[in-house]
Amino acid sequence: MTTNRRQIEVQGIAVEIVRKDIKNLHLGVYPPDGRVRIAVPLRVDDEAVRLAVVSRLRWIRRQQDKFAQQVRQSAREMVTGESHYFMGRRYRLDVIEHEGPAAVSLPNNTTLELQVRPGADRDKREAVLLRWYRQRLREQIPPLIARWEPEMGVTVEEWGIKKMKTRWGSCNIAARRLWLNLDLAKKPALCLEYVLVHEMVHLLERHHNDHFRELLDRFLPQWRLHREELNRFPLSHEEWEY
Repeated sequence: MTTNRRQIEVQGIAVEIVRKDIKNLHLGVYPPDGRVRIAVPLRVDDEAVRLAVVSRLRWIRRQQDKFAQQVRQSAREMVTGESHYFMGRRYRLDVIEHEGPAAVSLPNNTTLELQVRPGADRDKREAVLLRWYRQRLREQIPPLIARWEPEMGVTVEEWGIKKMKTRWGSCNIAARRLWLNLDLAKKPALCLEYVLVHEMVHLLERHHNDHFRELLDRFLPQWRLHREELNRFPLSHEEWEY
């Protein structure tokens, strides 16, 4: 798809313009800092974009205010007493140094126990936790794909998990390959399912257009509520809207 980007300023608001081979204009305001992005058809000029943004200025400022008021976690130091999340639930981290293999466990409904070797630094502790998150997602994803493939009439040839800086998920349509963000392990199970279904819908419709939303409505009628939950607190210092 042909795409080009540039930035303009409208009444003190920086607006990223993304021109694509699409039919309709799509305006979004994204966390964590309320950045404004507008996707427009290739033929639409800057003045038309400016007018579109001006017409939505009140809405844009409301969204930016909402994001500014949301509480976000700072970068985690991986020390006892910190809050960490798994499947939408908050846990208190308890770091235990011992000579055995590194491990993560949930001894109760409030504690996430991280066992590491003596002297393990922050990055090594985080690596242990991220491996555990990855394994938990690997257990959850195959049953969801198996459930939704026949429902949607599509086939996922390959899928993977990785840290992603700008998306909760992505779909390579030609390869029928899905990627899911590792941070989904922190979110409620319905958020993972929503992102997976969202990406599988791209196997039926490439673009985020009316047809795409109609398909989501058919397969997952409550998807807007799941999206809201996905983008709700706890937002980390580096999260974005889907």
